[in-house]
Amino acid sequence: MIQNFFRTTWFILRKDLQIWLHQPANIAATIVPALVVLLIQALGAQAVGRSPVALVMDDTGAQGAMIAQAIRSADVFRLQEVDSAQAQTQLNNLDVVAIVTIPANFTANLQAHQPAKVDVTVNNLNLDLTNDIRRAVPDAITQYYLAQGDASPIKVTMNESDLRQQDIQLFQYAVLPTIVLLLIISGLITGGLATAREWETSTVKELLLSPAPGSAVIAGKVLAGFVTSFFLGVLVLAVAYLLGWIYPQGIYWLSTLLIVALIALMGSSLGVTIGAALRHVQPVIGVSMFLALYLFFLSGGISVLAFEPTWLQAIAAFVPLTYGNHALQMAVFYNSADLLGRDVLILASFTVVILFLGSKAINRQSKY
Repeated sequence: MIQNFFRTTWFILRKDLQIWLHQPANIAATIVPALVVLLIQALGAQAVGRSPVALVMDDTGAQGAMIAQAIRSADVFRLQEVDSAQAQTQLNNLDVVAIVTIPANFTANLQAHQPAKVDVTVNNLNLDLTNDIRRAVPDAITQYYLAQGDASPIKVTMNESDLRQQDIQLFQYAVLPTIVLLLIISGLITGGLATAREWETSTVKELLLSPAPGSAVIAGKVLAGFVTSFFLGVLVLAVAYLLGWIYPQGIYWLSTLLIVALIALMGSSLGVTIGAALRHVQPVIGVSMFLALYLFFLSGGISVLAFEPTWLQAIAAFVPLTYGNHALQMAVFYNSADLLGRDVLILASFTVVILFLGSKAINRQSKY
């Protein structure tokens, strides 16, 4: 009995993998959405990560040079150092979001103990970019005073305490949810299409009426989706690691691979269940893409979930991908196992429930 189970599982697994490898359209349907989302995330991070600003240096004195250096070192601008006419042209053409001008009398006013100003002209067409400038320029001025030490007329002491060991760039933060999206789409498409195809070709009748146990049929299809999804996930993880986007270390590679495996298994189980319920390839593709994208967005795929509205956080608490994202972030970025047990338990429990529903759907359909 056990030998028959494993033989049947292996046969179905091998058959579905061979079909998957000979259908590049399905592979593309799995990979392209994740690549598109990653591209959108990269463009968005480039647009809001560092605002384009024109720096006009009209002052030639020492103090003007110091504050200009503070602005350059702020690491929040994409600076273009031009004259005032060029800066105005760039602002009018929307090439920059603001002009920061160090007036010609800046150093002289400071030496005369007179008020010295830095002029900031902001195109406030977008509140997000505008607020970035409004926060960043005062911060650069603070750094200017801090760099002067005891010679500064304004004494500034800064003591920053970070909760994390390293800073994570906005684009880096977006990589992991995109990998999760890839995993869930791959599992849904591979498992769902493989199952629905059995009904469209009527081969499911042969499988269910054969001596092969029904559980082996489900196991084979789930494992086929798991293998393809896990392979793609590990491949993308390796590429991201080589590009320096992620950096898990030591034992946290194991927890990273564990979470990738659980998400891949969950996606494949969900795909098999949807395929058994719908029994047609086209509806499976539509529902799978719809479900994957909504799960991605609801689980905080494009932002920091903790800073989202309360109602969205309440919904995300019931989305299993939320816990997959959290576990991967802890392991990959922060070398932490914080709440790993909770995340693993929720992902595994959801997968078990989906497998149960999938077996019920297949058994129900076999009666017709």
